[in-house]
Amino acid sequence: MGQTRREKDFLGERDVPAEAYWGIQTLRAVENFPVSGLRAHPAFVHAMAAIKKAAAQENADAGRLDPKIAAAIVRAADEILAGKWLDQFVVDAYQAGAGTSSHMNMNEVLANRGAEILGGRRGDYALVHPNDHANLGQSTNDVYPTAMRLAALMLIEKLRPVLVSLHAALEAKAAEFKDIVKSGRTHLRDATPLTLGQEFGGYAEAVRRGEDFLRKSAESLLDLGIGGTAVGTGVLAHAGYREAMIRRLDALIGSELGPGVKLRAARNMFEAMQSNAPFALVSGALRALALDLIRIANDLRLLSSGPNTGLAEIELPAVQPGSSIMPGKTNPVIAEALTMVCFQVAGNDLAISLAVQAGQLELNVMMPVINHNLLQSLEILRNAVGAFTERCVKGISADAEKCRAYALKSSALATLLRPALGYEKAAELAREAERTGKSIAGLALEKGVMTAEDLEKLLSHQKV
Repeated sequence: MGQTRREKDFLGERDVPAEAYWGIQTLRAVENFPVSGLRAHPAFVHAMAAIKKAAAQENADAGRLDPKIAAAIVRAADEILAGKWLDQFVVDAYQAGAGTSSHMNMNEVLANRGAEILGGRRGDYALVHPNDHANLGQSTNDVYPTAMRLAALMLIEKLRPVLVSLHAALEAKAAEFKDIVKSGRTHLRDATPLTLGQEFGGYAEAVRRGEDFLRKSAESLLDLGIGGTAVGTGVLAHAGYREAMIRRLDALIGSELGPGVKLRAARNMFEAMQSNAPFALVSGALRALALDLIRIANDLRLLSSGPNTGLAEIELPAVQPGSSIMPGKTNPVIAEALTMVCFQVAGNDLAISLAVQAGQLELNVMMPVINHNLLQSLEILRNAVGAFTERCVKGISADAEKCRAYALKSSALATLLRPALGYEKAAELAREAERTGKSIAGLALEKGVMTAEDLEKLLSHQKV
């Protein structure tokens, strides 16, 4: 057994590991919620530390907190902001409502580290107290959702460049494939020709639109309820605290949220505490993006199917052996992995939706599950999209001859002959092609309906 220290709260006394910076309230949470082994996302820890630093500075400047205690809290918060002590945030992602356990985990780490900085020992809360000092003028109910917003904004800022890179990669492929005529397909059946470049251009635009929707939805996270404390009234926070905290957070963490981002106080502090709709909006944007990414990944898998018994119009990079039993087989594993990640994002969105509507009266206590799922979606989507761009899309090649051969065999070529032959005769030609196994293009040339030059003109018109 390791050494321990004795700590006390209003429920009684407990032994806490001597080396831990967290204390008795965190210990109770660890015991109460042995659920998943998942802990707070580093971005969330970072965001909460920034709030605590800003609050300590503001309370000291307002004369409400001893400058020495404030300086110790600020120094401890700076260490967390620099990436230290992440292993001290041990509360499970599924925990007490509203995030009180995670919040007290932060307060205890700051208090114990602050006590050390002042020359004391861990557990000496007479020097720095987790509630009276680290939490002065604050409540879980305004700190936790503010940290949620800041953390989500940080991760959105990391995801957006990855989406921009995917859009650029797809645009590059659209340009590379602009002259490759192929058969279109609707209902998984032959449709009129288009170019492979046009097809990839559609994928690129879907990603661009998804990134734009995400950027616009993220604006709703800029409205902060910090300073509302317990229910929105600002009880125990000093006059001017709310506005000062917005200014301090802007200065402290604004650069991590993206260029031109400006934090602002919520118009109505009660609404900011009652409603988590902004998280549903952002999650909805991620879901919509994920659904489009699933569609694109599935298309690439279809277009690359084969190599000998599928479409095989494109070739995806071979990045690993695909089978433990079939020698030489490769699979579209990067596209498959992206699809699974997008399934998870869609599932996370459902959990977020259920949690967002589950608030009652002055508070939504389901914030921890919203926070966990949203930050996970942002994290795994960034990683998966980055791999998809670099290890799949950029290495795609096309089989131009196979694409052209399919286009010439397509029964939908009858559509291009319709202006010259009329609908009925064109349909008869299509049916004859199906009966005989001949291509429509071949029959049209055979019957003298069109010349080879006419055919090339028809196909080239699809490259618009």
